[in-house]
Amino acid sequence: MGEPITIHAAKTRFSELVRRAEAGEEIIIARGNKPVAKLVAVQPKAKPKRQFGSLKGIVALDEAFWEPMSDEELEAWGLK
Repeated sequence: MGEPITIHAAKTRFSELVRRAEAGEEIIIARGNKPVAKLVAVQPKAKPKRQFGSLKGIVALDEAFWEPMSDEELEAWGLK
């Protein structure tokens, strides 16, 4: 973490500061001598791992689920 950068300097060098943040640097932006903001790279969220069977007991399919759709249902889905 380096010396704070004024808001005016941050506006004129924004692209450079974003590149530095992407490289892992924390950029402190100050109003006068008072630090007011920090520019850092966004860390992508880790997707939760899917677990087979997580809906067991929550969702139930009866025998009608496996029956072919009627012509009316197929039309409703735009499949006919």
